[in-house]
Amino acid sequence: MQKTVIIIAGPTASGKTALSVQIAQLFNTAVISADSRQCYREISIGTAKPSPEELSAVPHYFINSHSIREEVNAGIYEKLALQYTSEIFEKNDVAIMCGGTGLYIRAFVEGIDDMPAIAPGIRTHLNEQFARHGLSWLQEQLQERDPGFYATAETQNPQRLIRALEVLDATGQSITTFRNATRAQRDFRVIKIGINLPKEQLHHNIHYRVDQMIQAGLVEEVRSVLPYREHNALRTVGYQEIFSFLDGYISLDQAIDDIKTHTRQYAKRQLTWFRKDPAFQWFDPRDTAAIITYVKQQAQ
Repeated sequence: MQKTVIIIAGPTASGKTALSVQIAQLFNTAVISADSRQCYREISIGTAKPSPEELSAVPHYFINSHSIREEVNAGIYEKLALQYTSEIFEKNDVAIMCGGTGLYIRAFVEGIDDMPAIAPGIRTHLNEQFARHGLSWLQEQLQERDPGFYATAETQNPQRLIRALEVLDATGQSITTFRNATRAQRDFRVIKIGINLPKEQLHHNIHYRVDQMIQAGLVEEVRSVLPYREHNALRTVGYQEIFSFLDGYISLDQAIDDIKTHTRQYAKRQLTWFRKDPAFQWFDPRDTAAIITYVKQQAQ
């Protein structure tokens, strides 16, 4: 049998983790997380890591593997995920990849371009400007200085905008000049499964999950990582809103409402990203029988 990676992707709170564990058990194999935040040991509640039961059911890679003090990006992930894959392939013909970070999945499947090194001062300055002037400042800067990239950029994602401005400041060139269209050749087959729920059900899951995170101690978790608040991993939904609450700008109720709203918006962006890839076969995650039948057929 040809070595195969089964990728399970989709929006947050759609049921990827439970499905990936089920498929991994079917093939007696391991799961590689493709989530840009679950690798950090210090943040567990707000990242919706697999439960202890799920982690013990099958081996997992890229969960609690790094400290928040370490820089992890798509380029690093590509190399790590390829190492994990070859390790799994020593004992098994199939590996499972599960997650919602589209850029990480693309880096693993297609490769990612080497980006120029950025002096730390440039990033610090841009982060300070973002903290002072907000998202609209980043958008205006990029629209003015790199309209070509801005036209296709995720304009609501501050990390992506800061990254593009960093490259401009460091090299004087658009980030697009460092992206070439040569896809890496992989010596294994990839099967892509996309899962999604009806909108009302997905939104219900998101709201329920946020309430569970608050009950599980999200505020205390965010307080514990305050010294690292400038880190990219914490410039994300669930952490930024609680920082605003801890800073006294908004009430806890407002922070919770904002997390729910921003998570719904994030789920929509994830869907847009994955739907652009025609290789994904889409399923309702509750229809596990159909998913398993499809996977078995494809993996033969």
